[in-house]
Amino acid sequence: MRAKTHRVRAAAALFGVLALVLTGCTNVPEVAVDVPPQTEAQLPEATAQELSTAVAQAMAAVGASGAVVGVWAPWSGEWVTGVGTQAIGGGDAVTEETPFRAAAMTRAMTCDALYVLADKGTVSLSDSVREYVSGVADIQDVTLEQLCDGTSGIGSYSDILFSSWLSVPERVWSPRELASYGIGRARVSAPGEAYRDSDAGYVLLGLALERATGKTASEILADEVFEPLALENTYLPESAADPVDGVLRGYVGLRDAAGVMNCTAPLETTTMSSSFGFTDSGVVTDIDDLGRYAQALATQALMPENTKRYAQPLPAYTDAPSWYTTAGGALQAGSLVGQAGAVPGYATASFADPSTGLTVAVVLNNSSMGSGPALALAWELAAIASKAPAASGETAPEAGLPWTAQQYRDSTAAAAVCPLPEAAPAEG
Repeated sequence: MRAKTHRVRAAAALFGVLALVLTGCTNVPEVAVDVPPQTEAQLPEATAQELSTAVAQAMAAVGASGAVVGVWAPWSGEWVTGVGTQAIGGGDAVTEETPFRAAAMTRAMTCDALYVLADKGTVSLSDSVREYVSGVADIQDVTLEQLCDGTSGIGSYSDILFSSWLSVPERVWSPRELASYGIGRARVSAPGEAYRDSDAGYVLLGLALERATGKTASEILADEVFEPLALENTYLPESAADPVDGVLRGYVGLRDAAGVMNCTAPLETTTMSSSFGFTDSGVVTDIDDLGRYAQALATQALMPENTKRYAQPLPAYTDAPSWYTTAGGALQAGSLVGQAGAVPGYATASFADPSTGLTVAVVLNNSSMGSGPALALAWELAAIASKAPAASGETAPEAGLPWTAQQYRDSTAAAAVCPLPEAAPAEG
Protein backbone atom coordinates (compact mmCIF):
# COMPACT_ATOMS: atom_id res chain seq x y z
CA MET A 1 0.00 0.00 0.00
CA ARG A 2 1.08 3.59 -0.38
CA ALA A 3 2.64 5.64 2.39
CA LYS A 4 -0.05 7.32 4.44
CA THR A 5 -0.81 10.99 4.75
CA HIS A 6 -1.39 11.99 8.35
CA ARG A 7 -4.25 14.32 9.13
CA VAL A 8 -5.52 15.93 12.29
CA ARG A 9 -9.13 14.81 12.48
CA ALA A 10 -10.84 16.58 15.32
CA ALA A 11 -10.48 17.91 18.82
CA ALA A 12 -11.90 14.67 20.17
CA ALA A 13 -9.14 12.68 18.55
CA LEU A 14 -6.51 15.10 19.88
CA PHE A 15 -7.86 14.78 23.41
CA GLY A 16 -7.66 10.99 23.06
CA VAL A 17 -3.98 11.23 22.14
CA LEU A 18 -3.28 13.55 25.08
CA ALA A 19 -5.03 11.13 27.42
CA LEU A 20 -2.75 8.34 26.29
CA VAL A 21 0.32 10.47 26.90
CA LEU A 22 -0.83 11.55 30.35
CA THR A 23 -1.62 8.00 31.44
CA GLY A 24 1.70 6.68 30.19
CA CYS A 25 0.19 4.26 27.65
CA THR A 26 2.36 3.09 24.76
CA ASN A 27 1.47 2.46 21.18
CA VAL A 28 0.11 -0.98 20.28
CA PRO A 29 2.56 -3.07 18.21
CA GLU A 30 1.62 -3.08 14.53
CA VAL A 31 0.24 -6.37 13.17
CA ALA A 32 1.73 -7.54 9.88
CA VAL A 33 -0.61 -8.26 6.97
CA ASP A 34 0.69 -11.25 5.04
CA VAL A 35 0.13 -10.43 1.38
CA PRO A 36 2.66 -10.24 -1.47
CA PRO A 37 4.64 -6.97 -1.45
CA GLN A 38 3.21 -4.21 -3.60
CA THR A 39 5.37 -3.14 -6.51
CA GLU A 40 5.91 0.61 -6.56
CA ALA A 41 4.81 0.92 -10.19
CA GLN A 42 1.55 2.46 -11.31
CA LEU A 43 -0.84 0.20 -13.19
CA PRO A 44 -0.31 0.31 -16.97
CA GLU A 45 -2.06 3.14 -18.77
CA ALA A 46 -4.42 0.80 -20.64
CA THR A 47 -5.50 -0.85 -17.38
CA ALA A 48 -5.92 2.50 -15.66
CA GLN A 49 -8.07 3.78 -18.51
CA GLU A 50 -10.35 0.75 -18.27
CA LEU A 51 -10.64 1.25 -14.51
CA SER A 52 -11.43 4.94 -15.00
CA THR A 53 -14.17 4.15 -17.51
CA ALA A 54 -15.76 1.69 -15.08
CA VAL A 55 -15.78 4.27 -12.29
CA ALA A 56 -17.28 6.95 -14.53
CA GLN A 57 -20.13 4.64 -15.54
CA ALA A 58 -20.90 3.64 -11.94
CA MET A 59 -20.93 7.28 -10.83
CA ALA A 60 -23.26 8.26 -13.66
CA ALA A 61 -25.58 5.31 -13.02
CA VAL A 62 -26.34 6.44 -9.46
CA GLY A 63 -25.95 10.19 -9.91
CA ALA A 64 -22.80 10.40 -7.79
CA SER A 65 -20.74 13.57 -8.11
CA GLY A 66 -17.68 11.99 -6.58
CA ALA A 67 -15.89 8.75 -5.81
CA VAL A 68 -12.69 7.57 -4.17
CA VAL A 69 -11.12 4.42 -5.55
CA GLY A 70 -8.09 2.27 -4.82
CA VAL A 71 -6.85 -0.74 -6.80
CA TRP A 72 -3.71 -2.62 -5.80
CA ALA A 73 -2.28 -5.47 -7.91
CA PRO A 74 1.03 -6.35 -6.18
CA TRP A 75 2.58 -7.86 -9.33
CA SER A 76 1.60 -4.98 -11.63
CA GLY A 77 0.98 -1.67 -9.85
CA GLU A 78 -1.60 0.48 -8.15
CA TRP A 79 -4.27 3.00 -9.09
CA VAL A 80 -5.52 5.22 -6.27
CA THR A 81 -7.52 8.34 -7.03
CA GLY A 82 -10.32 10.70 -6.17
CA VAL A 83 -12.80 11.28 -8.99
CA GLY A 84 -15.25 14.09 -9.59
CA THR A 85 -16.35 16.85 -7.25
CA GLN A 86 -17.94 17.20 -3.83
CA ALA A 87 -21.17 18.53 -5.30
CA ILE A 88 -23.30 17.99 -8.38
CA GLY A 89 -22.16 20.39 -11.06
CA GLY A 90 -18.91 21.49 -9.44
CA GLY A 91 -17.30 22.42 -6.16
CA ASP A 92 -14.09 21.15 -4.59
CA ALA A 93 -12.41 18.20 -6.25
CA VAL A 94 -12.54 14.82 -4.52
CA THR A 95 -9.04 13.60 -3.70
CA GLU A 96 -7.61 10.23 -2.72
CA GLU A 97 -7.21 11.55 0.82
CA THR A 98 -10.89 12.49 1.25
CA PRO A 99 -12.41 10.59 4.22
CA PHE A 100 -15.82 8.95 4.03
CA ARG A 101 -18.21 6.64 5.88
CA ALA A 102 -17.17 2.98 5.68
CA ALA A 103 -20.73 1.60 5.95
CA ALA A 104 -20.92 -2.18 6.44
CA MET A 105 -17.15 -2.61 6.62
CA THR A 106 -17.80 -1.65 10.25
CA ARG A 107 -19.45 -5.05 10.72
CA ALA A 108 -16.28 -6.93 9.92
CA MET A 109 -14.30 -4.66 12.25
CA THR A 110 -16.75 -5.33 15.08
CA CYS A 111 -16.34 -9.06 14.50
CA ASP A 112 -12.56 -8.63 14.58
CA ALA A 113 -12.90 -7.07 18.01
CA LEU A 114 -15.11 -9.95 19.15
CA TYR A 115 -12.58 -12.59 18.13
CA VAL A 116 -9.64 -10.70 19.62
CA LEU A 117 -11.48 -10.22 22.91
CA ALA A 118 -12.49 -13.88 22.92
CA ASP A 119 -8.84 -14.86 22.49
CA LYS A 120 -7.99 -12.66 25.47
CA GLY A 121 -10.66 -14.36 27.56
CA THR A 122 -12.76 -11.21 27.96
CA VAL A 123 -15.75 -12.90 26.30
CA SER A 124 -16.56 -16.26 24.75
CA LEU A 125 -17.98 -16.68 21.27
CA SER A 126 -20.69 -18.90 22.75
CA ASP A 127 -21.76 -16.35 25.38
CA SER A 128 -25.43 -15.39 25.26
CA VAL A 129 -25.95 -11.75 24.37
CA ARG A 130 -28.28 -11.59 27.38
CA GLU A 131 -25.22 -11.89 29.63
CA TYR A 132 -24.23 -8.40 28.54
CA VAL A 133 -27.36 -6.68 27.20
CA SER A 134 -30.22 -6.78 29.68
CA GLY A 135 -33.82 -5.74 29.31
CA VAL A 136 -34.14 -6.88 25.69
CA ALA A 137 -36.74 -9.54 24.98
CA ASP A 138 -36.43 -12.67 22.85
CA ILE A 139 -32.66 -12.84 22.51
CA GLN A 140 -31.69 -15.16 25.37
CA ASP A 141 -30.87 -17.96 22.90
CA VAL A 142 -28.60 -15.79 20.70
CA THR A 143 -24.81 -15.99 21.03
CA LEU A 144 -22.17 -13.37 20.29
CA GLU A 145 -20.81 -15.52 17.46
CA GLN A 146 -24.27 -15.70 15.85
CA LEU A 147 -24.54 -11.93 15.96
CA CYS A 148 -21.24 -11.75 14.07
CA ASP A 149 -22.19 -14.44 11.56
CA GLY A 150 -25.61 -12.92 10.86
CA THR A 151 -27.34 -16.12 11.99
CA SER A 152 -29.14 -14.70 15.04
CA GLY A 153 -32.49 -14.52 13.22
CA ILE A 154 -32.84 -10.89 14.33
CA GLY A 155 -34.08 -8.41 11.74
CA SER A 156 -32.90 -4.98 10.59
CA TYR A 157 -33.88 -1.43 11.45
CA SER A 158 -32.49 0.64 8.58
CA ASP A 159 -35.41 0.25 6.19
CA ILE A 160 -37.83 1.19 8.98
CA LEU A 161 -35.93 4.30 10.03
CA PHE A 162 -34.58 5.51 6.69
CA SER A 163 -37.25 8.15 6.10
CA SER A 164 -36.84 9.41 9.68
CA TRP A 165 -33.09 9.79 9.16
CA LEU A 166 -33.71 11.91 6.08
CA SER A 167 -36.45 14.05 7.61
CA VAL A 168 -34.70 14.67 10.95
CA PRO A 169 -30.99 14.22 10.13
CA GLU A 170 -29.76 15.80 13.36
CA ARG A 171 -31.61 13.37 15.64
CA VAL A 172 -29.39 11.30 17.94
CA TRP A 173 -30.30 7.61 18.08
CA SER A 174 -29.27 5.39 20.97
CA PRO A 175 -27.91 1.95 19.99
CA ARG A 176 -30.53 0.20 22.12
CA GLU A 177 -33.29 2.08 20.33
CA LEU A 178 -31.90 1.11 16.94
CA ALA A 179 -31.59 -2.53 17.95
CA SER A 180 -35.14 -2.62 19.28
CA TYR A 181 -36.56 -2.02 15.80
CA GLY A 182 -34.71 -5.05 14.46
CA ILE A 183 -35.51 -7.25 17.43
CA GLY A 184 -39.20 -6.37 17.09
CA ARG A 185 -39.40 -7.91 13.64
CA ALA A 186 -40.59 -11.49 13.27
CA ARG A 187 -37.89 -14.16 13.37
CA VAL A 188 -37.47 -15.99 10.08
CA SER A 189 -35.33 -18.76 11.55
CA ALA A 190 -34.03 -20.04 14.84
CA PRO A 191 -30.58 -18.81 15.94
CA GLY A 192 -27.77 -20.56 14.10
CA GLU A 193 -29.94 -21.95 11.30
CA ALA A 194 -29.70 -19.41 8.47
CA TYR A 195 -28.15 -16.11 7.43
CA ARG A 196 -30.26 -12.97 7.69
CA ASP A 197 -28.91 -9.50 7.05
CA SER A 198 -29.22 -7.78 10.42
CA ASP A 199 -27.85 -4.35 11.24
CA ALA A 200 -29.48 -4.69 14.66
CA GLY A 201 -27.36 -7.77 15.33
CA TYR A 202 -24.10 -5.85 14.92
CA VAL A 203 -25.40 -3.03 17.11
CA LEU A 204 -26.22 -5.59 19.82
CA LEU A 205 -22.75 -7.06 19.44
CA GLY A 206 -21.23 -3.63 19.96
CA LEU A 207 -23.33 -3.09 23.08
CA ALA A 208 -22.28 -6.48 24.44
CA LEU A 209 -18.59 -5.74 23.90
CA GLU A 210 -18.97 -2.37 25.60
CA ARG A 211 -20.47 -4.02 28.67
CA ALA A 212 -17.86 -6.80 28.70
CA THR A 213 -14.89 -4.42 28.51
CA GLY A 214 -16.15 -1.28 30.25
CA LYS A 215 -15.00 0.71 27.21
CA THR A 216 -16.89 2.59 24.54
CA ALA A 217 -17.26 0.97 21.13
CA SER A 218 -14.97 3.66 19.73
CA GLU A 219 -12.26 2.72 22.21
CA ILE A 220 -12.70 -1.01 21.59
CA LEU A 221 -12.31 -0.70 17.82
CA ALA A 222 -9.35 1.65 18.20
CA ASP A 223 -7.57 -0.63 20.69
CA GLU A 224 -8.29 -3.98 19.06
CA VAL A 225 -8.46 -3.17 15.34
CA PHE A 226 -7.37 0.27 14.16
CA GLU A 227 -4.16 0.70 16.16
CA PRO A 228 -2.82 -2.85 15.63
CA LEU A 229 -3.39 -2.50 11.88
CA ALA A 230 -2.02 1.07 11.76
CA LEU A 231 -5.28 2.40 10.32
CA GLU A 232 -4.36 5.95 11.18
CA ASN A 233 -7.30 7.66 9.50
CA THR A 234 -10.02 5.27 10.64
CA TYR A 235 -12.25 5.62 13.69
CA LEU A 236 -15.76 5.25 15.06
CA PRO A 237 -17.02 8.70 16.10
CA GLU A 238 -17.56 9.09 19.83
CA SER A 239 -20.06 11.89 19.38
CA ALA A 240 -23.37 11.87 17.56
CA ALA A 241 -22.14 14.26 14.88
CA ASP A 242 -19.46 13.33 12.39
CA PRO A 243 -16.35 15.23 13.57
CA VAL A 244 -14.37 15.02 10.33
CA ASP A 245 -13.47 18.20 8.49
CA GLY A 246 -13.48 17.71 4.74
CA VAL A 247 -15.45 14.45 4.73
CA LEU A 248 -16.77 13.41 1.33
CA ARG A 249 -20.18 15.01 0.85
CA GLY A 250 -22.93 12.40 0.58
CA TYR A 251 -26.27 12.44 -1.27
CA VAL A 252 -29.47 10.47 -1.70
CA GLY A 253 -31.54 10.91 -4.84
CA LEU A 254 -35.30 11.01 -4.29
CA ARG A 255 -37.98 9.88 -6.72
CA ASP A 256 -40.85 12.09 -7.83
CA ALA A 257 -44.52 11.07 -7.96
CA ALA A 258 -43.91 9.33 -11.28
CA GLY A 259 -41.04 7.31 -9.82
CA VAL A 260 -38.32 9.23 -11.67
CA MET A 261 -35.09 9.76 -9.78
CA ASN A 262 -33.96 13.33 -9.20
CA CYS A 263 -30.37 13.08 -10.45
CA THR A 264 -29.59 16.80 -10.58
CA ALA A 265 -30.58 17.93 -7.08
CA PRO A 266 -30.26 15.02 -4.63
CA LEU A 267 -30.73 15.42 -0.89
CA GLU A 268 -27.46 16.02 0.95
CA THR A 269 -26.77 13.81 4.00
CA THR A 270 -23.22 14.84 4.89
CA THR A 271 -23.99 16.28 8.31
CA MET A 272 -26.44 13.57 9.34
CA SER A 273 -25.96 12.35 12.90
CA SER A 274 -23.38 9.56 13.11
CA SER A 275 -25.55 7.77 15.66
CA PHE A 276 -27.47 5.76 13.04
CA GLY A 277 -24.57 3.42 12.39
CA PHE A 278 -22.75 2.57 15.64
CA THR A 279 -20.96 -0.82 15.36
CA ASP A 280 -22.92 -1.81 12.27
CA SER A 281 -21.98 1.01 9.89
CA GLY A 282 -20.63 4.00 11.79
CA VAL A 283 -16.89 3.93 11.04
CA VAL A 284 -15.18 6.74 9.10
CA THR A 285 -12.08 5.92 7.04
CA ASP A 286 -10.08 6.78 3.91
CA ILE A 287 -9.20 4.75 0.84
CA ASP A 288 -5.71 3.66 1.93
CA ASP A 289 -6.98 2.45 5.27
CA LEU A 290 -9.95 0.70 3.67
CA GLY A 291 -7.69 -1.17 1.27
CA ARG A 292 -5.28 -2.21 4.02
CA TYR A 293 -8.16 -3.31 6.21
CA ALA A 294 -9.60 -5.49 3.42
CA GLN A 295 -6.21 -7.21 3.19
CA ALA A 296 -6.14 -7.75 6.95
CA LEU A 297 -9.68 -9.14 6.87
CA ALA A 298 -8.90 -11.49 4.00
CA THR A 299 -5.72 -12.83 5.61
CA GLN A 300 -7.25 -12.87 9.13
CA ALA A 301 -4.29 -10.84 10.32
CA LEU A 302 -5.82 -10.08 13.71
CA MET A 303 -7.15 -13.57 14.33
CA PRO A 304 -5.56 -16.06 16.73
CA GLU A 305 -4.07 -19.15 15.14
CA ASN A 306 -6.51 -21.79 13.90
CA THR A 307 -9.48 -19.43 14.02
CA LYS A 308 -12.49 -20.94 12.23
CA ARG A 309 -14.18 -17.64 11.48
CA TYR A 310 -14.81 -18.46 7.82
CA ALA A 311 -15.13 -22.22 8.21
CA GLN A 312 -18.90 -22.50 7.72
CA PRO A 313 -19.95 -20.00 5.05
CA LEU A 314 -23.59 -19.56 4.07
CA PRO A 315 -25.11 -18.23 0.83
CA ALA A 316 -25.07 -14.44 0.82
CA TYR A 317 -28.72 -14.51 -0.26
CA THR A 318 -31.27 -17.01 -1.52
CA ASP A 319 -30.09 -18.62 -4.77
CA ALA A 320 -26.75 -16.81 -4.62
CA PRO A 321 -23.99 -18.20 -6.85
CA SER A 322 -21.97 -20.93 -5.13
CA TRP A 323 -18.96 -18.61 -5.11
CA TYR A 324 -20.75 -15.87 -3.14
CA THR A 325 -21.04 -16.60 0.58
CA THR A 326 -20.88 -14.93 3.98
CA ALA A 327 -19.33 -15.83 7.33
CA GLY A 328 -17.81 -14.05 10.29
CA GLY A 329 -19.09 -10.61 9.29
CA ALA A 330 -17.42 -10.81 5.88
CA LEU A 331 -18.42 -11.63 2.31
CA GLN A 332 -16.53 -14.18 0.20
CA ALA A 333 -16.73 -13.66 -3.57
CA GLY A 334 -14.62 -16.22 -5.38
CA SER A 335 -11.14 -15.79 -3.96
CA LEU A 336 -11.94 -12.32 -2.60
CA VAL A 337 -12.91 -11.51 1.00
CA GLY A 338 -14.45 -8.19 2.03
CA GLN A 339 -17.65 -6.30 2.72
CA ALA A 340 -20.04 -3.92 1.01
CA GLY A 341 -22.87 -1.73 2.18
CA ALA A 342 -24.60 1.61 2.04
CA VAL A 343 -25.61 4.30 4.50
CA PRO A 344 -27.39 7.53 3.60
CA GLY A 345 -25.08 9.28 1.15
CA TYR A 346 -22.42 6.61 0.71
CA ALA A 347 -22.10 3.22 -1.01
CA THR A 348 -18.87 1.45 -0.08
CA ALA A 349 -17.16 -1.84 -0.95
CA SER A 350 -13.71 -3.32 -0.44
CA PHE A 351 -12.30 -6.78 -1.16
CA ALA A 352 -8.91 -8.49 -1.18
CA ASP A 353 -7.47 -11.82 -2.30
CA PRO A 354 -5.40 -13.30 0.54
CA SER A 355 -3.14 -15.22 -1.87
CA THR A 356 -2.40 -12.72 -4.63
CA GLY A 357 -2.92 -9.53 -2.62
CA LEU A 358 -5.25 -8.11 -5.30
CA THR A 359 -7.25 -5.43 -3.48
CA VAL A 360 -10.02 -3.03 -4.46
CA ALA A 361 -11.73 -0.32 -2.40
CA VAL A 362 -14.44 2.06 -3.60
CA VAL A 363 -16.91 4.63 -2.31
CA LEU A 364 -19.60 6.46 -4.31
CA ASN A 365 -21.13 9.56 -2.76
CA ASN A 366 -24.73 8.71 -3.64
CA SER A 367 -26.63 5.84 -2.01
CA SER A 368 -29.80 6.05 -4.11
CA MET A 369 -29.37 2.45 -5.27
CA GLY A 370 -28.06 1.01 -2.03
CA SER A 371 -24.87 -1.03 -1.93
CA GLY A 372 -25.34 -2.74 -5.30
CA PRO A 373 -23.46 -0.26 -7.50
CA ALA A 374 -20.43 -0.14 -5.19
CA LEU A 375 -20.33 -3.93 -5.00
CA ALA A 376 -20.66 -4.30 -8.77
CA LEU A 377 -17.97 -1.66 -9.32
CA ALA A 378 -15.58 -3.34 -6.89
CA TRP A 379 -15.98 -6.67 -8.66
CA GLU A 380 -15.64 -5.07 -12.09
CA LEU A 381 -12.43 -3.34 -11.02
CA ALA A 382 -11.11 -6.58 -9.53
CA ALA A 383 -11.77 -8.42 -12.80
CA ILE A 384 -9.96 -5.69 -14.77
CA ALA A 385 -6.98 -5.56 -12.40
CA SER A 386 -6.69 -9.35 -12.22
CA LYS A 387 -5.69 -9.26 -15.90
CA ALA A 388 -3.08 -6.54 -15.44
CA PRO A 389 0.32 -7.51 -16.90
CA ALA A 390 3.26 -8.06 -14.61
CA ALA A 391 5.70 -5.21 -14.03
CA SER A 392 9.37 -5.73 -14.78
CA GLY A 393 10.75 -8.46 -12.55
CA GLU A 394 7.31 -9.55 -11.32
CA THR A 395 5.15 -12.57 -12.14
CA ALA A 396 1.40 -12.35 -12.64
CA PRO A 397 -0.69 -14.90 -10.71
CA GLU A 398 -2.66 -17.54 -12.59
CA ALA A 399 -5.79 -17.49 -10.41
CA GLY A 400 -8.85 -15.84 -11.88
CA LEU A 401 -12.31 -14.75 -10.77
CA PRO A 402 -15.66 -16.47 -11.49
CA TRP A 403 -16.97 -13.42 -13.36
CA THR A 404 -15.85 -10.99 -16.04
CA ALA A 405 -15.60 -7.22 -15.99
CA GLN A 406 -18.18 -7.07 -18.78
CA GLN A 407 -20.78 -8.87 -16.69
CA TYR A 408 -20.75 -6.18 -14.02
CA ARG A 409 -20.38 -3.38 -16.53
CA ASP A 410 -23.60 -4.61 -18.13
CA SER A 411 -25.41 -5.06 -14.81
CA THR A 412 -24.54 -1.52 -13.74
CA ALA A 413 -25.82 -0.12 -17.03
CA ALA A 414 -29.03 -2.13 -16.77
CA ALA A 415 -29.73 -0.92 -13.21
CA ALA A 416 -28.88 2.75 -13.83
CA VAL A 417 -31.35 5.27 -12.43
CA CYS A 418 -29.60 8.29 -13.95
CA PRO A 419 -28.47 8.93 -17.55
CA LEU A 420 -25.26 7.20 -18.56
CA PRO A 421 -22.59 8.95 -20.66
CA GLU A 422 -22.78 8.21 -24.33
CA ALA A 423 -20.19 5.74 -25.53
CA ALA A 424 -17.39 7.25 -27.58
CA PRO A 425 -17.75 6.50 -31.31
CA ALA A 426 -15.57 3.72 -32.60
CA GLU A 427 -12.52 4.74 -34.59
CA GLY A 428 -12.10 3.59 -38.12
